[in-house]
Amino acid sequence: MTTDWTIGYVIGGVILLAVVVLVVAILTLAKQIGDEAPKINTALEGAVRNTAPLGALRTTIEHATIIIAGLRRGRERLGG
Repeated sequence: MTTDWTIGYVIGGVILLAVVVLVVAILTLAKQIGDEAPKINTALEGAVRNTAPLGALRTTIEHATIIIAGLRRGRERLGG
């Protein structure tokens, strides 16, 4: 074999090694993310449960507006 072929094999080996290292790093990170996913999902489900009552806030505001309007009418009738 000539020197050119040896240099080519060495460069190819280095590139292959770099690709393998990067793929292993990506797969390791993907596994870590996958391991955390159930915890994240549980936290998000808790957030949905904890914020669900806010959906009824518009109804509360509407009722409060009606009550305030009634109080204003009553005050006007009493001369206030």
